[in-house]
Amino acid sequence: MGKIVGGCLCGAVRYNSDAEPKGAGVCHCTHCQKTSGSAFSVNVFVPKDGFTISGPLSSYTDTADSGRSLQRRFCATCGSSLLSEAQAFPGMIILKAGTLDDRSWVKPAAHVWASSKQVWCDIPATVTVFDKGRT
Repeated sequence: MGKIVGGCLCGAVRYNSDAEPKGAGVCHCTHCQKTSGSAFSVNVFVPKDGFTISGPLSSYTDTADSGRSLQRRFCATCGSSLLSEAQAFPGMIILKAGTLDDRSWVKPAAHVWASSKQVWCDIPATVTVFDKGRT
C-alpha cells in the first residue's frame, strides 16, 4: 500500500505512517455526525507505532455510549477533524479518511451505529453492518 500521508485543510498539520492500515469503516453515531458535520465519518485504523504528526493540534475528550473515552484531535488553526484515539482500540490511531492525501485505496468493510444513520443514507449490501458499535 505504501506510506500513509495526510493533513488538515490549511496545511498546518501533517501526519504520516509506514504501517499497513488495519481496516476502514464508516461510523453513523451521532457524535461522528457532529464532529464531521456530515451524515457519518469514514475512518481508517492504523497502528500508533510509527505514526507521526506535526502541527498545532487541539483535542476534545468525548465519552462513548460504552462509557469509554475517546480523544478527538483536530487542527487548532482551521478546525479540520483529523483523528481519534479510543480506549476501545488501544494502540490504534483512527484517521478521518477525508484527510488522507490519497483516498483511492479506502474501502470500508463495515458500517457501525447503523441505528443512528440518516434515513436517506443507504448502506451497501456488500458490507458488514452493526446497529451499535463493535465493542
